[in-house]
Amino acid sequence: MLRRLRQSVRLKLFVLMLATTLVALVVAVAALVVYDSEDYHDRLVTDLTTQADILGRSSVAALAFDDQAAARENLALLKVRPSIREAAIYNDAGVLFAAYAAEGNTEPAVPAKPAFNGSRVQGDDIILFHRIVESGRERGTVYLRARYELTNRLLDYLRILGAVSALSLLAALLISAFLQRGITQPILDVTDVAHSVMKTRDFSRRAHRTTEDEIGYLVDAFNNMLAEIGRRSEALLKADRMKDQFLAMLAHELRNPLAPISNGLHLLEAAGAKPEVAVQARAMMARQVKQLVRLVDDLLDVSRITTGKLTLRTAPVELHSVIDNAVEIAKPVIDTRRHQLDVDYPEAPLHLQGDATRLAQVFSNLLNNAAKYTPPGGAINLTAVVEGDWVEVSVVDNGIGMTPTTVNEIFEMFTQANTAIDREQSGLGVGLALARYLVEAHGGSIEATSAGVDQGSRFVVRLPLAREGQPRPDAPAPVEPAVASGHRVLIVDDNRDFAASLAMILRDMGNEVRVEYDGLEGLSAAEAFQPTIAFLDIGLPGISGYELAKRMRAIGLDEDSILVAVTGWGQKDDKARSTAAGFDYHVVKPLDPAELPTILRAAAEHRARHRT
Repeated sequence: MLRRLRQSVRLKLFVLMLATTLVALVVAVAALVVYDSEDYHDRLVTDLTTQADILGRSSVAALAFDDQAAARENLALLKVRPSIREAAIYNDAGVLFAAYAAEGNTEPAVPAKPAFNGSRVQGDDIILFHRIVESGRERGTVYLRARYELTNRLLDYLRILGAVSALSLLAALLISAFLQRGITQPILDVTDVAHSVMKTRDFSRRAHRTTEDEIGYLVDAFNNMLAEIGRRSEALLKADRMKDQFLAMLAHELRNPLAPISNGLHLLEAAGAKPEVAVQARAMMARQVKQLVRLVDDLLDVSRITTGKLTLRTAPVELHSVIDNAVEIAKPVIDTRRHQLDVDYPEAPLHLQGDATRLAQVFSNLLNNAAKYTPPGGAINLTAVVEGDWVEVSVVDNGIGMTPTTVNEIFEMFTQANTAIDREQSGLGVGLALARYLVEAHGGSIEATSAGVDQGSRFVVRLPLAREGQPRPDAPAPVEPAVASGHRVLIVDDNRDFAASLAMILRDMGNEVRVEYDGLEGLSAAEAFQPTIAFLDIGLPGISGYELAKRMRAIGLDEDSILVAVTGWGQKDDKARSTAAGFDYHVVKPLDPAELPTILRAAAEHRARHRT
C-alpha cells in the first residue's frame, strides 16, 4: 500500500482528500463536543441555582417559624422535576431542616449538613449547595442532587455527528472521483503516453485534453513537446541516414580516382620506349588528381557553410567570362560523355557585382550535374536572358529527370537524384547545395523543375545586374614576363615524398633547391642557405611552421625573401595566422605545379621592388 501510495498520484490525491476531510471532521467534532459539554454543564448549573434560589426564598418563612411541614411541602413541589433525585433545606446552623427524595430513589443519601457552597459533579449526578440569603443575612442552605446526563447526551450527539461525518466523507469521495477525471486522469494519460512513446518510439501519440485549466495547458505543452521531439528525432534519423550514405559515397568517390592513379603509376613504370603511353598515363593521373582536389574543396566549402565562414570576394564581373570559365571547368566531363553543349547569351556585356570564382563554381556545378545525369550523347543547353534588372541563366538537359519529391529535396546537403550503384557518374551530393548558398549570397535565387522521370531537368539561376554607376570590370592588363628561375629555394616539409617531388619540379625549372624535414633543421638551413623563397609546412616536428617563419625573419633573412605556407589548413583564420607569422603567401595542399611559375615570378617582382 505504501509503495502504491508513493507511485500513484491518483492514490495520493484520494488519500489527501480523505485525510483532509477526516481531520477537519475530527477537529470539528472535538470542538463541538467540548463546547456542548461546557454549555450543558453551565445551563444545568444555572437551572439548578435558579431552582434552589426560588426554593430558598419560598422557605425563608418556614425556617423563621420552624415550620418543617411547610418546608417539606415546598420541597415536594420538586416532583415536577424528575431529573432532581434529592433535595434538602438546612437552617442557618447547618442542621437538616427538611428533605425530599424523588420516587424510585430507594437509597437517598442526603448529607447531614452542607459540605460546600456551589456545584460539583459526582459520577452520574450533580450536587448543588446554595445559601439562602435575605436582607443580607444568611437564613439557611438549599441542597439539590440531580441527574448529570452528559454521557448520554454526548453519545446522542456523537451519533448525529457520526452520521454527518459519514455523509461528509461520502461527499469527499464523490468530489475525489470528480477530481480524478479533471486532474489525475489527464496526468495518467500523459504518463501512459510517455511510457508508450519510450517503448515504441512512436512520437505520433498524443494525450487527450479534458479541461481548460492549468492541467489542460500542461497536456497541450506535453503534446507540443512530443511533436517537437518527434520532428527533431526524425531530423536526427534523417541526418544519420544521410551521414551513412554520405560516408559510403565519399569512400566510393575517393576510391574512384585512386584506382586510375594507381594504374597510371604502373603504366609509367612499364612505359619503357612507349612515350605515348606515359603521356596518356600522366594526363589521366592529372585528371584524377583534379577530381580528388575538387572533392576536398567541396568538403571544405561544406565546412565553411556550416560554420558560417564562407565569404565572398565581390568585385565587378562580366557574366560572359564567368560562363566561359564554368564551361571550361565542366568541358572534360561533357566531352567524356559525348554530350552536345549549346551556349547562348546576349552579345552585349552583362555586368554583375559578385565573386567571379564562386559564380563560375555555381554554373560549373550545374553543367557537371547535367552531364552526370544525362545518358551519353545527350544535349545540354545553357541560356542567359535579361529580364529587367535581372539576368536568368538556364541549364537544361534531356537526362534522367526528377520526381516531384526529388525536385523538393535536390538542394539539400548530401542529396542526389539517383544513388544507384551502377550509375556511371557520381558525387558527394553537395554541389547543388553549394550552388544555392552561393546564389543566395549574391542576392539571387535558384530553382529546379522537371516534367518527371526521363523527361530532363531545368535549373534557373536569377542574379541581379549591376546598377548604373557601379564600377565595371577593368580589362586585364598585359602581364610582363618575370623570372621563374634562378632562385634559391628552401623546402621544409616532413612529408618526404611531397618535399622531394616539389624539389625535383623546382630544379627542373632552373632553381637551386635545399630540402629539410624538421623545423629546427629548416631554421639552420635558412641561416646558412639564405633562400630567396621558402616553402614551409605548418605541422612540422621540432617547431611549427608559424614559429619557423617568425625565427627566420628574426635571424635577418632578407626582407625581399618570400615565405610561402604550404599546408592542408585553408580556413580564413589559418590564413590570418600565417600572415601574422610573416608569411607572404598561403597555399592549400595539394600544390598545383602549374601555380609555381606564378609564385616564382611574384617572388622575382617582390625582390625587384625591394632592390630599387
